[in-house]
Amino acid sequence: MHKYVGIVIVAILIGFTACRKPTNFSDDKSLKISFSTDTVTFDTVFTSIGSSTRQLMIYNSNDENLKISSIRLESGNLSQFSINVDGQSGHKFSDIEIYAKDSIYVFVRVTINPNDLNNPFFVEDKLIFETNDNRQIVNLTAYGQNANYIVADQYINGFPKFKIIADSLQEVHWTAERPYVVYGYALINSYGTLVIEPGTQIHFHDGSGLWAYSEGQLRVEGTPENPVVFQGDRLEDFYTDMPGQWDRIWLMEAREGHGHSIKNAIIKNGFIGIQAQCFEKANRAFLDIHNTVVDNHTGIGLYTNLYNVRASNFVVSNCGNYAVALTGGGQYIFNQGTIANYWNKSTRTTPALFFNNVYQNPFDGNQYAYDFHCEMNNCIMYGNQEDEFDTEFYSGPDTTYIFNNTILRTKRYNDINYKECLFNVNPKFVDKVSNYHLDTLSPAIGLGNPEYATGALQFDLDGVDRGNHPDAGAYQYVPIYEER
Repeated sequence: MHKYVGIVIVAILIGFTACRKPTNFSDDKSLKISFSTDTVTFDTVFTSIGSSTRQLMIYNSNDENLKISSIRLESGNLSQFSINVDGQSGHKFSDIEIYAKDSIYVFVRVTINPNDLNNPFFVEDKLIFETNDNRQIVNLTAYGQNANYIVADQYINGFPKFKIIADSLQEVHWTAERPYVVYGYALINSYGTLVIEPGTQIHFHDGSGLWAYSEGQLRVEGTPENPVVFQGDRLEDFYTDMPGQWDRIWLMEAREGHGHSIKNAIIKNGFIGIQAQCFEKANRAFLDIHNTVVDNHTGIGLYTNLYNVRASNFVVSNCGNYAVALTGGGQYIFNQGTIANYWNKSTRTTPALFFNNVYQNPFDGNQYAYDFHCEMNNCIMYGNQEDEFDTEFYSGPDTTYIFNNTILRTKRYNDINYKECLFNVNPKFVDKVSNYHLDTLSPAIGLGNPEYATGALQFDLDGVDRGNHPDAGAYQYVPIYEER
């Protein structure tokens, strides 16, 4: 009896299976899957070794079944992320079925040791999906080190995405305790103040920057022993001298008595080092720059538009466009500075130094000419082009500039704008690409006028006493420099 019952059950099962229609999966290349997000972000800052999990939804909104031929992490087994599909954890999965109008879960996990200084600030990978020869990507991002993370969370049409870090009537201090990592723009609001204390390290993600809105205030207060450093957030050796890793420090107009100041700072490897511009209203104060190096930017080192700047003991070097562009008018006093543009990463057609008095209004698009006054004393302005200085002045406004006791590479010289200057003589830097101290035979030695090297300028960018015979440029010649 049991024998016949078994035969009947087997026959029923065979008949049921034979009646099932096979599941068909479309190979139509026009059909794609979609996702709950294009970026899975792990925004918890770890304080010890730990892991966290996020959920990603995959949707098949089509009327036909699809088979995802591959789900994989771009970094494979080297990734700090792992994925879980259908209860299985790993780095790669194949032939995942997703039925019409259905969805599936993918769980993404990351494990971080935030005290590992070899980690980048942002641990990143890509989750790659391949369906019917369609390749789709979801980005994965997690914090990799203990740091103060500034992540943009606001957007106004026409401006970059930003996060307010000093609101109106607030004074916020950034300290050297932990580095700051900026993703987007860190914004100082109108009547807000950001004070950056000695030794603070600020790292910007690709396309990110620091932005002082109209009548906000930035005060960078480094010391010679502990400068403030602005740079990219990639820590690998490959990125040490790579320009263009972040965007810029963007300073709008300041109010009277609350001008921006940048002292004892290093600003490197961005697109524009410092952009200071009049935007909504007249600028009422000077930007003071002292003991600061602006180096290795794909665009411009110092770019101004209808602004007032006092700069001393400064170096602006190696930029893909102008090193210094003073435009739209304004007032400028530069003492003991070195402008050196030996950019070699692409073709440069612009001079190291450029002046003009033409301001384009950002609201009506019209151009206006304003007064322009510039004085450069005890400076060096040189580079690898035949002429490193140019001007563009519209007639009407009062336009004056003068160079005193300065070395310049230019064909534009006369007896009116230049006093005690040297033209087209190599300043003989120790290394024209990376070291702007003076060589033993430099013609800049003793060229300076003591009148422009008093007070804080008695000492050079290294803290060396200039005495009564200052050299031109940011650095005083020291015979034993190579041994220091």
